Amino acid sequence: MENQKTSSAFMAASWVALGTGLIGYLIGLVRSDMVLNEKGYYFTIIMFGLFAVISLQKAVRDKLEKIPVTDIYYSICWFGTILSIVLLIIGLWNANLLPSEKGFYAFAFLLSLFGAIAVQKNIRDNESKVLEQ
Repeated sequence: MENQKTSSAFMAASWVALGTGLIGYLIGLVRSDMVLNEKGYYFTIIMFGLFAVISLQKAVRDKLEKIPVTDIYYSICWFGTILSIVLLIIGLWNANLLPSEKGFYAFAFLLSLFGAIAVQKNIRDNESKVLEQ
């Protein structure tokens, strides 16, 4: 696998995607009229989702680089990622929110997950380049 330097623009875009999605999602939660336990549900889902996609990205990358990853861990990473998305869908489907608010949470959530995957990839790429030198 040829290692090319990750561009500064892609690294910045990755951090912006993660920050915009996560901060927007959290500001939406803080400013919403939801009861505290509902806010806690959505907060837990985004934290679980971020952890799941970062773990999944690491497991996929490890497999590509021939670093041993157990099948159970790999499966749990996929399960956690899918479960976080399904739980968000279920929560939003049953929430008493305007459709625009539901869309806001869905897109902020997905932007956060994408940003987390890209940031993790960039960090991993940059650390592997440092180790090679």
